[in-house]
Amino acid sequence: CKLALVVRREDDGLRRYVHMSTGNYNATTARIYTDIGLLSSRPDLGADATEIFNRLTGYAPAARYSKLMVAPEHLRAQLRTLIAREIEHARQGHPARLIFKMNALVDSKFIQQLYEASRAGVKIDLLVRGICCLRPGVPGVSDNIRVTSIVGRFLEHSRVYYFHNNDCPEVYVGSADLMPRNLDRRVETIFPVEDDALKERILNEILQIQIEDNLRTRELQPDGSYRRLRPKDGEKGIDSQIWLLERTPAS
Repeated sequence: CKLALVVRREDDGLRRYVHMSTGNYNATTARIYTDIGLLSSRPDLGADATEIFNRLTGYAPAARYSKLMVAPEHLRAQLRTLIAREIEHARQGHPARLIFKMNALVDSKFIQQLYEASRAGVKIDLLVRGICCLRPGVPGVSDNIRVTSIVGRFLEHSRVYYFHNNDCPEVYVGSADLMPRNLDRRVETIFPVEDDALKERILNEILQIQIEDNLRTRELQPDGSYRRLRPKDGEKGIDSQIWLLERTPAS
């Protein structure tokens, strides 16, 4: 759980500032890992963060959260509900898409549900930097799933969960991969990104550009092997990490 909370006395009373992240609060890895963080003074996020810290210290054994998805109590069920909603949209004939970016995908229940989503017609892009136990492109099982891994100058470490949601996109970011240890045996947080401009940035400047990467990407094949992508004749080469560096203001 990558979470920091500051309670500050201001002229109009106490205000809570919360920082939620996909990355460890570590000065060394921060220089070589790519991560996403959100700093907010929204009362609902501050209240949820307070609830988590109370839970960790034993003062809120039956904690409930208005915005955050928190493991091990709630996260697994809430994510499965969101995937099931996307499956239902596809079955009703609506456009349906999932884009998940993570370090690892090994949880068998989520793998089976993603296979179900593929069979229902949901288009799925999985950006999995490390181990992936799902097999994409298997006829009748995972035809609609593409799995890629980016290995570049920086270690890809952020976790992002995008749901098309019948043209009302929802984006969630946080600390948990789809692994039993993250979902069932650790305190992990997934938080919503609800500002439209920030959602667009995550979709276009992180997810979509990494889907288009053809210089640092390895694509997982149905037999479990990986194929290194190269630009086709006449196609522009895209290195997603360099692309983002070139568009990041110098500090």
